Amino acid sequence: MVYKVRARNTSADSDNKIHDDQVAASYGFRGGLVPGVTVYAYMTVPLVERFAEAWLERGSMQVKFHLPFYDGDEAIIRTEVDAGSLPIKATITAEREDGTVCATALATIDDRSAWLGPARLEDYPEGALPDPDARPVASPENIQPGMLLGTVREKLDLRVVGATWLPKLDERLEIYRGPDAVAYPFVLLVMANHALMSNFKLGPWIHAATDLINWSAARDAEELAVRGRVRDRFERKGHEFVVLDLLVVANGERVVQQVRHTAIYRPRQR
Repeated sequence: MVYKVRARNTSADSDNKIHDDQVAASYGFRGGLVPGVTVYAYMTVPLVERFAEAWLERGSMQVKFHLPFYDGDEAIIRTEVDAGSLPIKATITAEREDGTVCATALATIDDRSAWLGPARLEDYPEGALPDPDARPVASPENIQPGMLLGTVREKLDLRVVGATWLPKLDERLEIYRGPDAVAYPFVLLVMANHALMSNFKLGPWIHAATDLINWSAARDAEELAVRGRVRDRFERKGHEFVVLDLLVVANGERVVQQVRHTAIYRPRQR
């Protein structure tokens, strides 16, 4: 399966200035980076087109972002499904027109092996968010493995999603529209970004990878909360990384998604 879409920098005006052309250039990029969550959303299209709720409610993805897309690039999503495996497996690549592979992923359907660990509410307690002006600066001293994160909350409004994000990402699937719509995968993963940004004061930063398991579908007007802890922090090739273990919970009682989210919170400058 091949899906082609024109990549859009959906965060050009965000607080994360790695999406700003001039700031990104100071780190050696040729322009503002198309967000990882946007590339991830593109990579879900062939899966959801073929498997619909089966992937949104019982699927997983391990995605790594190797190189950036830039605004206006054509993103070519190639998906190969092994329907005879148990669980069903799919390999996904996101390429530029010249064949450069920018992201790769492994997805499954009906894998309930809990490979991210148990998705138990009691293992993910809620925490108090710091005041925005009092957030600690993201640094090795302030990011400690095991530390509890403040809980991010958001009421899901699928009418707003349908009017804003679906057109911005050229999303055409009908499963995200109408009275029976389910939450757009992009919106759920954006909440993982918010968990990082709401707990720490960041400079320009880069989404590096995400492993996630879908446990149920979120629907309109549900109250979503992202609970979590810092899993790890490390340095590699001059980049400072943070890994978060997160749980997206609907209405305080149902697990929607389990996420291991990896970001370069302090990129190496040129």
